[in-house]
Amino acid sequence: MMVWLDLLKPVTKQIRRPKHVVVKFVVKFFPPDHAQLQEELTRYLFALQVKQDLAQGRLTCNDTSTALLISHIVQSEIGDFDETIDREHLAKSKYIPQQEALEDKIMEFHRSHTGQTPAESDFQLLEIARRLEMYGIRLHPAKDREGTKINLAVANTGILVFQGHTKINAFNWAKVRKLSFKRKRFLIKLRPDVNSSFQDTLEFLMASRDFCKSFWKICVEHHAFFRLFEEPKPKPKPVLFSRGSSFRFSGRTQKQVLDYVKEGGHKKVQFERKHSKIQSIRSLTAQPSEQHTEVPKQSSSFAYGDDSDSAAVQSCRQGKEMKASPKDTGQHKSHSLKKSPKEGKKVDGAVVSTVEEEEEAAKDRMQQNRPQSQQPSTAGSLTGSPHLSELSINSQGGPSVANMSLSPNLSPDAKQPSPLISPLLNDPSCIRTDDEEEVKRKRFPTEKAYFIAKEAATTERTYLKDLEVITSWFQSAVSQEDCMPETLKNLIFSNFEPLHKFHAGFLKEIEQRLALWEGRSNAHIKGDYQRIGDVMLKNIQSMKQLTIHLWKHNEILVELENGIKNSRKLETFCRDFELQKVCYLPLNTFLLRPLHRLMHYKQIMERLCKHYPPSHIDFRDSRAALAEVSEMVAQLHGNMIKMENFQKLHELKKDLIGIDNLVIPGREFIRLGSLSKLSGKGLQQRMFFLFNDILLYTSRGLTASNQFKVHGHLPLYGMTIEESEEEWGVPHCLTLRGQHQSIVVAASTRSEMDKWTEDIQMAIDLAEKSSGPAPELLASSPPDNKSPDETTVDQESEDDLSASRTSLERQSPHRGNTTVHVCWHRNTSVSMIDFSIAVENQLSGNLLRKFKNSNGWQKLWVVFTNFCMFFYKSHQDNHPLASLPLLGYSLTIPSESENIHKDYVFKLHFKSHVYYFRAESEYTFERWMEVIRSATSSASRTRALSHKEPHAY
Repeated sequence: MMVWLDLLKPVTKQIRRPKHVVVKFVVKFFPPDHAQLQEELTRYLFALQVKQDLAQGRLTCNDTSTALLISHIVQSEIGDFDETIDREHLAKSKYIPQQEALEDKIMEFHRSHTGQTPAESDFQLLEIARRLEMYGIRLHPAKDREGTKINLAVANTGILVFQGHTKINAFNWAKVRKLSFKRKRFLIKLRPDVNSSFQDTLEFLMASRDFCKSFWKICVEHHAFFRLFEEPKPKPKPVLFSRGSSFRFSGRTQKQVLDYVKEGGHKKVQFERKHSKIQSIRSLTAQPSEQHTEVPKQSSSFAYGDDSDSAAVQSCRQGKEMKASPKDTGQHKSHSLKKSPKEGKKVDGAVVSTVEEEEEAAKDRMQQNRPQSQQPSTAGSLTGSPHLSELSINSQGGPSVANMSLSPNLSPDAKQPSPLISPLLNDPSCIRTDDEEEVKRKRFPTEKAYFIAKEAATTERTYLKDLEVITSWFQSAVSQEDCMPETLKNLIFSNFEPLHKFHAGFLKEIEQRLALWEGRSNAHIKGDYQRIGDVMLKNIQSMKQLTIHLWKHNEILVELENGIKNSRKLETFCRDFELQKVCYLPLNTFLLRPLHRLMHYKQIMERLCKHYPPSHIDFRDSRAALAEVSEMVAQLHGNMIKMENFQKLHELKKDLIGIDNLVIPGREFIRLGSLSKLSGKGLQQRMFFLFNDILLYTSRGLTASNQFKVHGHLPLYGMTIEESEEEWGVPHCLTLRGQHQSIVVAASTRSEMDKWTEDIQMAIDLAEKSSGPAPELLASSPPDNKSPDETTVDQESEDDLSASRTSLERQSPHRGNTTVHVCWHRNTSVSMIDFSIAVENQLSGNLLRKFKNSNGWQKLWVVFTNFCMFFYKSHQDNHPLASLPLLGYSLTIPSESENIHKDYVFKLHFKSHVYYFRAESEYTFERWMEVIRSATSSASRTRALSHKEPHAY
């Protein structure tokens, strides 16, 4: 008989005869979604459990699935396929009885896993195992009322009944009213259901009272862990005598574990794979004798704002529920350098490190450099740091050892190199003293018009860099690869090169005027040069001649996407280019930049005209420039709206798998975001995509492609939406009733629920006004014939083996820092209105940055775009060193207690992450506050589509 130890009680009180007891460390709770196990160590322990269950015959499946499971275990233990090594290894290692009959099939599968890291193998192993009927099942012998031998088991969904190894019945937690036992009878009391043929109370006979009580306790714990929001409170002990058992589940529930890890409460743990020749380790420190050891790269996941401590990790690992044997995990505290699991594979990824990673590394460096710490001094070492850098610099400001390019914890999220920690963290030249800043500030002009003109210059620098992504970087890459038709090359570059040439001259004129204004040259000249309207008017009038190129941008965008659709080679080329660091945004976003820039000119001139009195020398030119650019914007605005929707649909298409015809004429994107979907397994996080005719819901797996897999879709034609918090007992809950299917979803907050309700209702109204239902969307998905009454038992095709096979294919790397991924990790949403506002609110310039626990301020060149701050050492850099997605962050002014005694300081805060930024003037401070606030607070639908036109193309 198997009994779980209660870790709150002494072992001596639970084990009376130790000689006759075997204590094992095994997994207790098997979560329904293995993507929740984002800690590599946790996935490794679950993989060890699957391996053990296979060997002991508990995890039964057909020969194909068995061979596939073993092939992933072999890949994680010995690496890539080699026929001789494989045969030797399989001869020594017996994973199942009678393994010899499957050896050829195992090697055939193993051959297809080339390049797969141990962590990826663990993930794929769990991906296959979780779909098997016996995954996580522990059978308990029993008999029914007729005396037929059966087996009972408990899972996250409820209580299961097996005959042999075949499931014959299941009782969902939602249907179970009460569980009890009386002597050796196990009783299940069901909720009354007129449509059910079951009796009110079911009775099963077990071998003894102890067996019966043990199984009852396991059921109580599973129900509490998977269904309750918090640990149940124990009942007060009776004064005289008790009736029944007082047993209660003790420990965190699944929701509490996920919340705890999201808030960064757990600590990273060092470990090595004892059974693997390919070692994986959490955080390493190089010893002097190993400075030149070659360290293969391992893949690393993109970190978001809540991610440096927790990486939005949703691990279900905790002391009471899952115990790891030291023999299996090989935990230790040595700091010797070990090889990472990735063998020599590196992609020049566009993913850059977040400032949270820099903050954590900075904290570790500060702790190491304290005088009282007795750690040995090693050049470039970061003892205990959760993130190590390829470009890190030691505490004296010198370069670290060249070969010490170590990666953070392995995750199959993305195939990208180790995120960069900015050299600015250690570069003394980047830290400006307060006295130097004050002297510099007094030297320059202080009038508002000067800072408006300076904004025109700083944003023009960024715009020119964005044009160079197309005219220089992309053109150079295209010339080296024979993948793009000549007509498409001529169309793109013949229209972008004149723009780049013109704006290079435009920027030069603005900078020359600012130099005169600041007095850096011809300091004796005053008055005539303390204005910018004349420069803007002259260049905006010249820009009108380039309008012919701007009208071509719609054709460029459509032809490029058609070329990608028709040519696999061009598709691969563009995807690889997007993974380069210089392409810090989706490629097609850069194609829209010229149209966006016109809107920025209009905003700058509006602020300038609002500031000047009519009598000012610069007012007439400024007003004339505003009139000219407003006319251009009005002419091109309708075209830009169509292009933005077209671009957004294609960008979302790259984030999704399992969908064929997302981009069709007339389809409009409305909102995307994270919601919890209620199914038979409880609330599960899903990513929803709302269009004007259909609603998609998807899940994110930790696969190499970094994409979201479509689980289902609901046509909006004929749909109704209603609040259902009271019906389901779930906060911020909505029921969406379609013509053929209904789903229940829950938002993270009331405001999120209101946004979704407003947008979905608007989309339903749009669908009703259309000609009829939307076209079939998911060609690869099975038909969904569920009735509305089957909402709570929706299993989302968990038993579809073909879906498992598809997910096992070696897919290409994909950007992991898109807005979709940020919304997933921050549990929020954004609408097309938010994207349109984000286009208008772009800003560039120098800021001083300070972490919560750091001393001094670091000067950075900061570009704000696409809901994200990108950090550069200077405006001349070609790619960002770090980034900070701002969705979910709060923007405030520091309080007195924070001791930030400086002017023009604003504070960004998300959970435990706090950053301070200083602007150079009141105007720039207000501008940064304005644009950042646009990213941290979503727009209301009341501003909605009044200014937008139908997105037909």
